Amino acid sequence: MTGTEARLFLRDPVGAFFALAFPTILILVLGNAIPAFSEPSADFDGELPINLYLPVVLALAIGTVTMTTLLGVLAAYRERGVLRRLATTPVKPSALISAQLGVNVAALLVGSALMMVTAAVAFGSRGPENWPALLVAYLLGAAAMTGVALLIAAVAPNARASAGIGTLVYFPMLFFAGVWTPGPMMPEGARQVADFTPLGAASQAMQAAWAGDWPQPLHLAVTAVYAVITCALAVRFFRWQ
Repeated sequence: MTGTEARLFLRDPVGAFFALAFPTILILVLGNAIPAFSEPSADFDGELPINLYLPVVLALAIGTVTMTTLLGVLAAYRERGVLRRLATTPVKPSALISAQLGVNVAALLVGSALMMVTAAVAFGSRGPENWPALLVAYLLGAAAMTGVALLIAAVAPNARASAGIGTLVYFPMLFFAGVWTPGPMMPEGARQVADFTPLGAASQAMQAAWAGDWPQPLHLAVTAVYAVITCALAVRFFRWQ
């Protein structure tokens, strides 16, 4: 099932673009459109601003792939009758959900690695100072957001409902991840809410790892709990039709 889903994923140009190429293109656009983005800044103790934004781009990539691409694939499966046909086979919901989780997280890893290599070559950005912590935070964040997407896809009756719910979740998640407003600039109440959202917690955990620290246990725990609970609920409430 995982192999089949991987082949289907690669045959979908839109899904493959957002997972594999979108983070890299975004960094190239920002780096070239905003010259100061890749120049040492006194406001950041001589650090390149792009280095501070790369963890946020990772969070943006996770949110975009899960809340748009993944939701769209499963919604299309439901409307085209693919899920109804799978219901006549021995395939269990857990197998389909596990396959989607594995394929999407793997694609995100490849796309994010490509983005970091491009940023280093094109703009001289540095990598994270704590690679193990970044990998843990990234995988937990990707699993948590994939679980949220799978849960929405499991209970949404059709593609329109799935897209609507996904949009309602997607944009608040990006806000709490610091895509538009950096975490330190958020109001105190918003920062507290961000700590308990899957993408907000993942973004803060990755930013800590990028700076060389270990993420706060709270942020890792939040993403892990979201991953376990949402995937379990997706399996429990999944409907073939």
